[in-house]
Amino acid sequence: MQKFLLIGFGGFIGAIARYVISGVPHRFLNGSFPYGTLLVNVLGCFIIGTLMFLVEDRRMIETEARLFIFTGILGSFTTFSTFGFETYALLRESQYVSAIANIGTNLIVGIFAVAAGWIMMKSLHF
Repeated sequence: MQKFLLIGFGGFIGAIARYVISGVPHRFLNGSFPYGTLLVNVLGCFIIGTLMFLVEDRRMIETEARLFIFTGILGSFTTFSTFGFETYALLRESQYVSAIANIGTNLIVGIFAVAAGWIMMKSLHF
């Protein structure tokens, strides 16, 4: 139960942070480009990169803190950071084909899934 509370509380923090931070670019930039999402994704990738260094190289972050930070906060802040880290891990291990497959599959299948959901709902006449 404690694990769920750690993840849930971290998720609450990450979701609020995403809402606040993703709104910042819209106050300064005009246009339809999703700068807020870009900012959150890049920031999340930077944070997971710095913190995973502490986990893997320095063994500094304990299991409970990892659940709170990575699964909770970063998981609700952006899952793109996990995607970025996993792809980087594949590249570090010289698994270039797997890294490219991960990138391509996530992007292509993800966009296809968005389109499929949209088309399905449209066909139901919502």
